[in-house]
Amino acid sequence: MRQEDQDIARVSAVDRNSYVIRNEQSEIPAELAGKFYFRVESSVNLPCVGDWVTVQYHNDGTSAIIHGVFPRKTFLRRKRAGVEVDYQMIAANIDIAFIVQSCHFDFNLHRLNRYLVMAADGHIEPIVILAKTDLISHNELQQKLAAIRQAGITTRVIALSNITGSGFDEFRQVLIPGRTYCLLGSSGVGKTTLINHLIGRDDLDTKAVSETGEGTHTTARRQLIVLDKSVMFIDTPGMRELGLLGASEGVNKGFEDIIELSMACRYTDCSHTQESGCAVLTAITNGELSEDRYSSYLKLRKESEYYEMSYLDKRKKDRAFGRFIKTAKKNMRL
Repeated sequence: MRQEDQDIARVSAVDRNSYVIRNEQSEIPAELAGKFYFRVESSVNLPCVGDWVTVQYHNDGTSAIIHGVFPRKTFLRRKRAGVEVDYQMIAANIDIAFIVQSCHFDFNLHRLNRYLVMAADGHIEPIVILAKTDLISHNELQQKLAAIRQAGITTRVIALSNITGSGFDEFRQVLIPGRTYCLLGSSGVGKTTLINHLIGRDDLDTKAVSETGEGTHTTARRQLIVLDKSVMFIDTPGMRELGLLGASEGVNKGFEDIIELSMACRYTDCSHTQESGCAVLTAITNGELSEDRYSSYLKLRKESEYYEMSYLDKRKKDRAFGRFIKTAKKNMRL
């Protein structure tokens, strides 16, 4: 894939069709090679933040051309916002995704499940960050931690405050030089402030919190930030929509307790909705599984499968149209 006159760099920012890459010395602007752009079959294959790419430098190393993308070890993706049924790549080659929720108004177990499924779909280890613990009492914090466990979520949780510094020692212990981390969460939960806390200065723009204690959205694009000791963070804007597309594997990993229960179902193709001998439904009746978690599982599974069918149908039509165009061009040359 890599030519002798090409180097390796990493994508640190994407803004529509323009890119910023990072090499050993600095960050420089880059654009796609025309040949590479026109042979890409899907936007999923275009570079995203965190990708390793092959580049050629120009203008004395002040600009670059991207010629290819190396295979991704891990990834974060979602259904593109709106009615279009397609993937949107968020970031790639991430070791741990920190899913940030505020202890105040943002705390939402259903949204947390969606982020956990997204991380599992991309084979990324998740860690939940409960931020702004200074806005609630100790008892309220313990109730939220208990609610997470009662919902069947076994992911590691770190509770911290950007104001008091509580929990940051535990947070820093997770960070390993050379590894890449990603911050996911709604707008205003304190993702960028968290990075500034790690840096020790306000290098990244943030806005003052509201009277309720919630922040306002500042981050406008996904970007890779290198901290001390080569710890790398990808900061992301808050996502209003978090649709799932083709994430069946991620749903199963995000609800491993339900998948384990399903092993005892009478029928191997049990839908866990009405069949007799369904171990999942029995667990709900016995109080071993909460109806809320069961409903979340069914909803996310149905959503993922529905959009996946629509996506495959769209791809089939696109390929058929592509063959039609090729045939038409061939006939015109005859």
